[in-house]
Amino acid sequence: MKILAFDTSTESLSIAVGVLQGDVWSLHAHAGAGGAQASAALIPHAMRLLHEAGLSLDDLDAVAFGAGPGSFTGLRTACSVAQGLAFGTRALQGSGGLPVLPVPTLMAVAEDACARHGATQVLAVLDARMDEVYAARYVRSAGTAAWRALGPTQLLRPEAVQPEPGEVLAGNAHAVYAGRWSAAATGASHVDAAPRAEAMLRLAPALLAAGCAVPAAQAMPIYIRDKVAQTTEERAAAKAAGHPASGT
Repeated sequence: MKILAFDTSTESLSIAVGVLQGDVWSLHAHAGAGGAQASAALIPHAMRLLHEAGLSLDDLDAVAFGAGPGSFTGLRTACSVAQGLAFGTRALQGSGGLPVLPVPTLMAVAEDACARHGATQVLAVLDARMDEVYAARYVRSAGTAAWRALGPTQLLRPEAVQPEPGEVLAGNAHAVYAGRWSAAATGASHVDAAPRAEAMLRLAPALLAAGCAVPAAQAMPIYIRDKVAQTTEERAAAKAAGHPASGT
């Protein structure tokens, strides 16, 4: 199995090309600044990694991207690049291109927390800006590499995040909202984790086996919030409350 994976849903850019042989991944990866730079850097670095791996787009079995939730601009960037690369494969032109695998970013956070910290019960939390976080619960199925979502992805104030006993809080939001977590969240174990492309690659076999890949034309970001900016009144209220006002 040969997969190109990338995520631009946060302020970091993560790209990896992986070749799976048996149970072992051979990886070529890049991590760098995302945000406004992601749209310009993503394709050149992806092509470089493919070259380092001795592969072309035509050799791939799928293109995986961080589908969200996350930065609106980042999600659109990743989705459009995944579609473009999938449609651009010479071997599959006319057949809809390579399969595209949308990977939930919070599931990738859970997988990253497992790989780096051994967590198997995870409340994945990413900074959603605008005084909120994206949160989703995942548990790793015993004896497998698959994760099961325990309920829907939510958009919450940090004060409303309530981890269950035994859950690890994982993501990039802990320091951002220091002093604002609920008592349960404050007392829980916190680990840094991110929707890294390497985590997406490890998730890919189970997601592909579950039929989660789609034709390139049907690939879509996962949006949780339908609003990307605060009104003047909301910014004033946030300032009065001592909370930074921001947008995605």
